[in-house]
Amino acid sequence: MTFSMERIIIGVAWVITALALWLWIPRDRYSLRKAQVAFFFMQMVTWIFGLLVVEWGLIEYPIHEFEHANMTSFTFEFFVYPVICTFYNLYYPETQRYFYEFWYTVLYCTPITLLEIILEKYTELIGYIHWAWYWTWITLFLTFRISRAYIKWFYSSHDTS
Repeated sequence: MTFSMERIIIGVAWVITALALWLWIPRDRYSLRKAQVAFFFMQMVTWIFGLLVVEWGLIEYPIHEFEHANMTSFTFEFFVYPVICTFYNLYYPETQRYFYEFWYTVLYCTPITLLEIILEKYTELIGYIHWAWYWTWITLFLTFRISRAYIKWFYSSHDTS
């Protein structure tokens, strides 16, 4: 079995993401539960949207993990983005004004979008068919905000945020 650059990128993404979870998720009970809720919620959201954009022919993933199961990027939809969303919610600036909350979300969306642009241009991991980078940025922004609203709602009876 030969390892292409794309397979190496996928492997590195798994290792870095797993290490980030291990290193930066606080070990207290509240943070662990909040991380789980954010992670599982975002898995549900990205799995549905990921399947839709592929089925509608907007994006393709020429190299993906499960050839016969589906055509999405399992690594991004099921693991990497939900973990990033977990950090987004754990470290959210809850006591700041909306201006800071907006820029906090922008600072999460922009690097992810830039990385996707690079991957789309130089690898076979993603291909835009009827898609553009700004759709990625917009959907990231919206899904981050949706996850934040869900976390606030879920913990509304226990949390003052």
